[in-house]
Amino acid sequence: MRNIMNKSLFTLVLTSAILSSSISSYAEETPLQKKVLAVMEMDHRNDADTKRDPNRMPALALEFFGLKQNMKVIEFAPGDGWYTKILAPLLKDKGELYLAYKQEWLDSLDDILKLEALSKARKLPMELGWNDKEYRYELGKVDFGMSDADMLLCIREYHNFNSKDKARFNKAAFDALKPGGIYVVVDHSRRHMAPETWELRRREDAVKAIIDIQNAGFKIEKSSDMFYRPDDELRYEVGRRTVTGNTDRFTLVFRKSK
Repeated sequence: MRNIMNKSLFTLVLTSAILSSSISSYAEETPLQKKVLAVMEMDHRNDADTKRDPNRMPALALEFFGLKQNMKVIEFAPGDGWYTKILAPLLKDKGELYLAYKQEWLDSLDDILKLEALSKARKLPMELGWNDKEYRYELGKVDFGMSDADMLLCIREYHNFNSKDKARFNKAAFDALKPGGIYVVVDHSRRHMAPETWELRRREDAVKAIIDIQNAGFKIEKSSDMFYRPDDELRYEVGRRTVTGNTDRFTLVFRKSK
């Protein structure tokens, strides 16, 4: 019993130390990072949100993406709103946030969008479905209805399109962004040229993604290893207990030429 208690105490101390270290490493770096850290402490974020913070490192990530608080940003597939809860307060006063998703799925966010901190986020309904057989999105007509967005975020969602729809989505992203606009893709890593299997269905080949996105007219500006995870062997489904919440992810930032 004593050994179990000691182990639990050690785990708690280690987790706290890691979290403190990751925050202190960038807490004083930039004004944006300070704003992000302040938003992370706001009451509208729940325990499930904060539990993911050490793995997703939003202050470090958003700074790397090139986010500015006066930007017009499209967030594709906000899911349960984890990133929305950070982006909306950041962009509330000087910027704009558009949530691109199927109308039905957007409506599931109504409760959080009623909150003052998120009240200026706007829904951007898309023709988007889900193929239960292929376990992928089905993309209908894709048009974001604008050509002056500063940034489009596709975070851990790019793998959910088939090859044809990836090309269509990339073209729509290009059209939605103004000259000089930024297209960010973060996804679960797949080993280059690994075969398409059920086990790897939610992983993406970064090399292929770079080629395909550049074919849509973008230029790659930078990449980051901030989500490199050496213990992810890149061969298991990302929902497996051995890797879930700790997958290796690539981070790519593209720019539309001015």
